[in-house]
Amino acid sequence: MSFFGQVRQLGYVVKDLEAAMTYWRDVMGVGPFFHFENAPVGDFKYYGVETDAKISLALANCGDMQIELIQPRDDKPSPYRDFLNEGREGLQHLAFWSETFDADLAHAQTAGFKVILSGYAVQEDGLFAYFDDTAAPQPGVMVELSALTGAKKETFAMIKEKSLTWDGKIPVQRMDAG
Repeated sequence: MSFFGQVRQLGYVVKDLEAAMTYWRDVMGVGPFFHFENAPVGDFKYYGVETDAKISLALANCGDMQIELIQPRDDKPSPYRDFLNEGREGLQHLAFWSETFDADLAHAQTAGFKVILSGYAVQEDGLFAYFDDTAAPQPGVMVELSALTGAKKETFAMIKEKSLTWDGKIPVQRMDAG
């Protein structure tokens, strides 16, 4: 078993979210995607400094593995913008989900993991933390610890369930259209 348990999500940073969803759907057969034009994140801090960086994201499952596609929507500081500015596109992080987030975060920090991005998704109990990868022997893919609680847990369960019964129709569900 790894330090945090099982990898539950692969996070890809992309320049074109629509093209990425099309690829995953048409080539890989993954869907449906749940698209958030304005990702529901709060208390977004990058290197401890609040940022109002805007991101769009899309989530779908491939079996037990969640695929997250992230597109920065502005030039404000974020690890996603930095990733693209470095000329990279693709797998940016691996996420581990935790039902004991505070204890797991404390354990990680005691082991030397340094938080570079934090905030919450969906609701205030949906905490997440990204750890600095620059000290790793092979930097390049960050690690995210994500609280699996409340509305976020329900949303992730719904996305997985929809993927198991997806018939190829309605490949993208717009979650904040309007």
